[in-house]
Amino acid sequence: MTQKIRGVLSPVITPFTEDLRPHRVRYLRHCRWLIAQGVGLAVFGTNSEANSLAVSEKRELLDFLLDAGLPASRMMPGTGSCSLTDAVELTRHALARGCESVLMLPPFYYKGVADDGLFAYFSEVIQQVASPTLKIYLYHIPPVSQVPINHRLIERLLKAYPGNIAGVKDSSGDWNHTRALLKDFQPHGFDVFAGSETFLLQTMQHGGAGCISATANVNPAAILDLFLNWEAPDAGARQAELDQVRAEFSKFSMIPALKSAIAVFQKEPAWARVRPPLVPLSGDQARTLEGALRRMHFELGAFEEAA
Repeated sequence: MTQKIRGVLSPVITPFTEDLRPHRVRYLRHCRWLIAQGVGLAVFGTNSEANSLAVSEKRELLDFLLDAGLPASRMMPGTGSCSLTDAVELTRHALARGCESVLMLPPFYYKGVADDGLFAYFSEVIQQVASPTLKIYLYHIPPVSQVPINHRLIERLLKAYPGNIAGVKDSSGDWNHTRALLKDFQPHGFDVFAGSETFLLQTMQHGGAGCISATANVNPAAILDLFLNWEAPDAGARQAELDQVRAEFSKFSMIPALKSAIAVFQKEPAWARVRPPLVPLSGDQARTLEGALRRMHFELGAFEEAA
């Protein structure tokens, strides 16, 4: 059995070409830079615009990264889908390419579904993939999915599939919920990742596994620094600095804001492209974000240095 993933992971944003296809060169540069900064790759996460990508596109992008030499052990691909067959296909493919850890949304189109239905979904994925090495990290993001993964469901899944249900990314935005997960499940080997670096210090103080955060796309080294040094005397000050950066991005729609910042600091305007139905930041919004970041002396190293 391989060691479970811990630390900081970035839900890697997806650059697009003029005709809105994934831009492989920029994507690879960004992923290599993130690995060089010490963070893992949660490709096909929310901030990857994953639900605007076809399964075929995700398979091709994953193959492209792995064929380019990026380590499967540092990846946690998002394989959840409203379609059971799509989830099984992408999970099988990730596992076949060496990615044993996957991040899995619940099927989110139908709202108010019973725990029995959600249990059946995850159960079918596990049984159809049929691999003892598969590690599923449940993705709890009710502000977006509106389909929560509650304690009762986690308990049931852990009892039925203790070898496959590995942990959770808690993007509830509610520290009390994250703390309850840490108290009830982390001591039993079910890893809890905060869904934002805003809760990273508290998560580590309660025995958590790290965080999977949108802003790890642009502020990876500083977030990793807190993960590595959460017991340091100045950990609270480090957390406050991370919170300031996060707050500036949170004033806008997160995905367009991240892409806008990369477009500016990499001097590549094409990075600002998003796939519909998302829209890029307006010119005024982009300038406001840039101004705030520059006043904070925010820096973003050149991706080419890690290519």
